[in-house]
Amino acid sequence: MTAPDRPVIVWFGRDLRLSDHPALTAAVATSQPILAVYVLDESGTRTRPPGGASRWWLDKSLQHLAESLARLGALLVLRRGDPVEVLAALVRETAATTVFASRDHRPDGASLQQAVSERLAGSGVKLRRFAGAVLFEPEAVATGSGGPFRVFTPFWRACLSRAAPPEPLPAPRALVPYHGPVESERLRDWGLHPSRPDWSAGLASAWHVGEAAAQDALTRFLSQGVAAYAEGRDRPDHVGTSRLSPHLAFGEISARQCWHAARHAADADPRLERGASSFLRELGWREFSAHLLHHFPHLPSAPFKPDFATFPWRQDDAALARWQRGATGYPLIDAGLRELWQTGWMHNRVRMVVASFLVKHLLIPWQAGEAWFWDTLVDADLANNVCGWQWVAGCGADAAPYFRIFNPIMQGRKFDPDGAYVRRWLPELARLPTDVLHAPWEASAATRADAGLAPGSGTYPEPIVAHAAARERALAALRQKNDTSGEFSQSG
Repeated sequence: MTAPDRPVIVWFGRDLRLSDHPALTAAVATSQPILAVYVLDESGTRTRPPGGASRWWLDKSLQHLAESLARLGALLVLRRGDPVEVLAALVRETAATTVFASRDHRPDGASLQQAVSERLAGSGVKLRRFAGAVLFEPEAVATGSGGPFRVFTPFWRACLSRAAPPEPLPAPRALVPYHGPVESERLRDWGLHPSRPDWSAGLASAWHVGEAAAQDALTRFLSQGVAAYAEGRDRPDHVGTSRLSPHLAFGEISARQCWHAARHAADADPRLERGASSFLRELGWREFSAHLLHHFPHLPSAPFKPDFATFPWRQDDAALARWQRGATGYPLIDAGLRELWQTGWMHNRVRMVVASFLVKHLLIPWQAGEAWFWDTLVDADLANNVCGWQWVAGCGADAAPYFRIFNPIMQGRKFDPDGAYVRRWLPELARLPTDVLHAPWEASAATRADAGLAPGSGTYPEPIVAHAAARERALAALRQKNDTSGEFSQSG
């Protein structure tokens, strides 16, 4: 086989798209045959395996990617196993000259890519990695002393002071497909779609998956939602967010595609500037989390602030189970967790309140909540998930202070004032008057009876803990932590 006939491999990972894919574009530019590959590693030895909801999304996303490649005459080869061994075997089978991939900034992903690079180098084959997963490469954004930022506002200011991210690349209109003999596993044999039981009906009704769906979601948001985004993003009772997070998590759309589309929309209509800037700032928080995880690889297992290693968390499996089921007795909390269970997603404002309740009202460690979100979110992203939970728990970078404890009743009344969100996800409370909807136990016996919430009916649980008592217990735990670590104790 002559060199021009030998293929190059494009190793897909968290970049399940054809547009704005620098690694794919560079591979096509070689004019060599393209062998597209996805490797599923469920062992957990090199990278964290996807959770249940992510497996459902991955199944659909790979179907769409395979269809997009097929329209160009190319096959998506599916293999399971250790990517180091799988890619080395594919190179031997096909005599591939180069492997192209998007750079993975996650610690385990970076370690895996390095292992692949070293293994292939022994065969004289190079792994070429390309930017594209984030807006700015982590090494390019640094403090004046050259270190990583630990606070969001100066980090984002530094990002905005740089040249804008490169304009997105178009999808290839044509490529030379590899037609040599190569075996591919069947996607349906991977069992990514749940069965016995199939609990995914709610996910299927809530989402359209794939690169085309991601582009449609972005277009719809910029035409219908971005104008009111600055205020609307905090209202779970409205459709006020972009809902792009799962598409970003799987790389069906790139952050810089979102960036430039928002900037172009605001430039064309200055009335959209405030909403577009707010949207870009949220992309900035995603960026900040990715950079933090790159620079501080211990974050998935340990607190960013080491003094929180002595925090007196509680082991309470029964309370954790009630929280997971959406049975805490606090309507906003329970509505959010039921939305999560049914759709694989939860509104961001509600995520913060739900997470705060677990780590502060129940004193259950943030790792338990992070693990639950990892398994149930279709947009599960290691950096966002870990940094978000540490932020709420007060132990992360630029975190909300632990002593700032959300009142779930007041949060519900402020951000779901008419109760539309709670009524949607907790239909058993739908007949309650709005003034007591977020605190059903405050309603009179007659009101509760009229709403079908008679005492002892079991229709809706009593609060798992009283807010005032839980707040005092949380502050006492903080004082204990501070006494142990020798820090000055705060209260409030």
